[in-house]
Amino acid sequence: MTAGFDIWDYVVFITYAILILGVGLWVSRDKKGHQKNAEDYFLASKSLPWWAIGASLIAANISAEQFIGMSGSGFASGLAIASYEWMSALTLIIVGKYFLPIFIEKGLYTIPEFVEKRFSTNLKTILAVFWIGLYVFVNLASVLYLGALALQTIMGVPLIYGIIGLALFAAAYSLYGGLSAVAWTDVIQVIFLVLGGLVTTYLALNTVSGGEGFMAGLTKVYEAVPERFEMILDQSHPEYKNLPGIAVLVGGMWVANLYYWGFNQYIIQRTLAAKSLKESQKGILFAAFLKLLIPLIVVIPGIAAYVIINDPELMAGLGEIALQNSPLEVKDNAYPWLLQFLPVGLKGVAFAALAAAIVSSLASMLNSTSTIFTMDIYKQYINKNADDKTTVNTGRISAAVALVIACIMAPLLGGIDQAFQFIQEYTGIVSPGILAVFLLGLFWKKTTNKAAIVGALVSIPIALYFKIAPKGWSTSPIFVDVPFMDQMGYTLLLTMLVIIVYSYKQHKGANDEKGIVITKQLFKTSPLFNVGAFAIMLILAALYAVFW
Repeated sequence: MTAGFDIWDYVVFITYAILILGVGLWVSRDKKGHQKNAEDYFLASKSLPWWAIGASLIAANISAEQFIGMSGSGFASGLAIASYEWMSALTLIIVGKYFLPIFIEKGLYTIPEFVEKRFSTNLKTILAVFWIGLYVFVNLASVLYLGALALQTIMGVPLIYGIIGLALFAAAYSLYGGLSAVAWTDVIQVIFLVLGGLVTTYLALNTVSGGEGFMAGLTKVYEAVPERFEMILDQSHPEYKNLPGIAVLVGGMWVANLYYWGFNQYIIQRTLAAKSLKESQKGILFAAFLKLLIPLIVVIPGIAAYVIINDPELMAGLGEIALQNSPLEVKDNAYPWLLQFLPVGLKGVAFAALAAAIVSSLASMLNSTSTIFTMDIYKQYINKNADDKTTVNTGRISAAVALVIACIMAPLLGGIDQAFQFIQEYTGIVSPGILAVFLLGLFWKKTTNKAAIVGALVSIPIALYFKIAPKGWSTSPIFVDVPFMDQMGYTLLLTMLVIIVYSYKQHKGANDEKGIVITKQLFKTSPLFNVGAFAIMLILAALYAVFW
């Protein structure tokens, strides 16, 4: 057993890389006599089938922050972190039934475009600039950093070279081919991601059981640390501030999930590229079922790592490499630490799964960043009459610039412990305000443009106050020193209150002229969607009943 790669691991990984690049470039090619236009590049010609949409949603979502960050949180707090995944399954159902019909009916390219149609160009620009900044400085940078950290831990690749290598890999096909290349390669990425993840989980649990298999290992892990299989943490738990008990189910978790799955460009863009609304909803349903599986491959390994590292007998059997890159020092080392123990060949498969998660998310974020910049900034303010060739080239250039900036920022994230929680916490400063604007804009016709702008701007200082206000500013526990998930919930409610009051003050209760007309027919879904949604809710109820 060695910490590095064997020749067969390199063969497996290189085969994966060639396959992804080959498929990406093949689907990117221009058809004879056809110049790639904006719909081709940014929305994959609106031709994606349900299974490609579902696979692409998961590939875009699952990245280094899940494999590494969520495994690190599993090591630190246990199964409770899986609420992000399991609650996402229910959120996807809500998005498919209530948000998608409106978005697809309006023929959107970008989420900021919806803001323009519902509110104004000014608010669209404010949000477009915010999203570009968030994608470049938080999402892209953190995925590059965590991916490079894995390369460094497993293969000894220096951090900066890992960052550059991952960036070039993602750019190689996504910059040229656009969403079509990203979405179709995502289908392959998800196969590697799920199978490779399951391999790692199986071998981690098999190690815990002393070679007696998956179920024996899962049983032993549960018996060793039953407290780490509690979904709802009490206030005495060290991780309560990250996952504050029942509030995970009824509070701020909804802010994070509804914002992420409903109004996040690099996620929702896949659903906008569907052949039809029904096809998009089937894709959403497929992704929701896959989300139920994800904790098995990103959380359970972290818990298994915790059991292994605290069992002297198991540690002795693993040899000297068990002392390298210990997750006791940095919790996010839990997943890369486990990969060291995989047999020759399977290490390459597992690392291909991790690379698939990283590269697919990078490609998705790059494509969406370029879509927002090109359609909402460049065509709005710089070149309103840009032809298809200029528009597509601008998308490629803006993605390249975003990637360079993210590569510069990524090394600055060094030293973060539990990066998944870091990303959620800092995204949570701005997501409640955005969610408030969208929810009221979609479902309350009295919401005015000025009220939405005021709400979006006011939400930031509200969120920052909850985050940085020192103890002693207020005697009320609501306003100081509360878990960040509760902070998101309070910020959402206060922002919605500001928007409602301001809207009434402006129009004194009259409907806004751009308000969306809601009809029962708009939200009608197929029997397949209804049955699938009901099945997901039953499974979720059973999971929470077992692990409460």
